[in-house]
Amino acid sequence: MGKYIARRLAQSVIVLLGVTLLAFVTLHLAGDPTYLYVSERASEQEIIDTRARLGFDRPLPEQYLSFVVRMFQGDLGVSLRSRKPALEMVMERLPATLELTICAMLFSTLLAIPVGILCATRRGTPLDGGIMLLAMMGQSMPGFWLGIMLMLFVGLQLRWLPISGHEPVLEYFLRGDFARGLQNLPQAIPYLILPSITIGVFSLSRNARLVRSSMLEVLNQEYITTARSKGLTERNIIVRHAMKNAMLPVVTLLGLEFGFLLSGVVVTETVFSWPGVGRLVFNAITQRDIPVVQAAVVTFSFMFILLNLLVDIIYVQLDPRIRLS
Repeated sequence: MGKYIARRLAQSVIVLLGVTLLAFVTLHLAGDPTYLYVSERASEQEIIDTRARLGFDRPLPEQYLSFVVRMFQGDLGVSLRSRKPALEMVMERLPATLELTICAMLFSTLLAIPVGILCATRRGTPLDGGIMLLAMMGQSMPGFWLGIMLMLFVGLQLRWLPISGHEPVLEYFLRGDFARGLQNLPQAIPYLILPSITIGVFSLSRNARLVRSSMLEVLNQEYITTARSKGLTERNIIVRHAMKNAMLPVVTLLGLEFGFLLSGVVVTETVFSWPGVGRLVFNAITQRDIPVVQAAVVTFSFMFILLNLLVDIIYVQLDPRIRLS
């Protein structure tokens, strides 16, 4: 177990360094990044002085090493527009994005598991076929289109839910102000529903199909047949015997799920005017604010790597064969 975790930690460090290299290279893709830091009317001497001050006149390997050192010190540059530390701007918006991502993940996971099990136990029935048809439609719909349709019909025509706005909850929890966070929770839920559905529909559809196929495979195993021959009820067979093995592929997918949902917030936050990192990144891309984009990419990548490491550890606990290998 210890060797397995140590090996995964080493792999995670390598992946993180690869991400930092990619984030560093993006700054140099359009040529000399010095011109991003000076005005259009800057003189040649001002450009030379700025290039030397920022270290862009040094060899690229030396610049990358300096970038990594500063990254581990919490310095990912300064926004070209607001002149604020880029990492600080990302961390200010991160609680709102995490709220949205967590709600979308709960929506997709908590619905996908019972729906997938229901379809597996009703295989070949009209219920199974209808739900799988809806799942395929859910995987086919673009997120931005679904978000706009929800805004038009649920928000504007029916007026059931707000189409924009945000009430902070997680931000207060992170500060230790649990009373204020719990107080804001009822007001925050209506603002979370539409964007969470927009992000989570694709994951819900995919996860439901995965749970169904995984459960069907497990239900055909010999030990399930033995359990049935002993007279156990179908409910006990599914809950006590089949679900643990059927959930192994789902647990693996959940590690990737969080990263996938984080990538989906960029468009969704823009559509719903959600004050999160996704909207910040969208604005930074349009304004060519590269340090902010770099800070967001590194932050999301670190979270994604950490979550995958935790999922691998959980997977080892569920399946001892991996530990032995």
